[in-house]
Amino acid sequence: MIRGNASRVKDYSLSKRIPMSRSEHDASSGIEAREVAISELLARRVAELSLEKKGENVKILDLRSLTSVTDFFVIITADSERKAKAVTDFIVDEIKEEGERPMHIEGLDSLHWVLIDYVDVVVHIFQPDERKFYDLESLWSDAPVTVVTAPEPTEEQETPES
Repeated sequence: MIRGNASRVKDYSLSKRIPMSRSEHDASSGIEAREVAISELLARRVAELSLEKKGENVKILDLRSLTSVTDFFVIITADSERKAKAVTDFIVDEIKEEGERPMHIEGLDSLHWVLIDYVDVVVHIFQPDERKFYDLESLWSDAPVTVVTAPEPTEEQETPES
């Protein structure tokens, strides 16, 4: 459930969830189907966007079973202030076009640790030294972790069109 703007909760959940009958779930190709939370989709989207701007070592920590503060952390390394700014701006702009605005953004003054708070998803964009120092992955070591990597280019993508 989204804990942000209470007036939007009902409309948002109804418009973003597509109910499926049990038979539709069971009719999968042998892979067990499960409902994916909106917050999980947002975390994945943020991670993918960060890779488009060359974010590195991207991880999603699933905190749903550990805390009620947020559902997911997305942790990203940016190896320069310029890259941290580019990743931050790109994520905020793209997600805003998709209808979500951050509740709060911190760290834009120094760009060593930028935090973008989407309530159910909190994005951390670190410089390498700060990421190592704060070590959120160890602090939340009980959380399931998903490492997000850029897809390998296909042969069609590698060869320029004539």
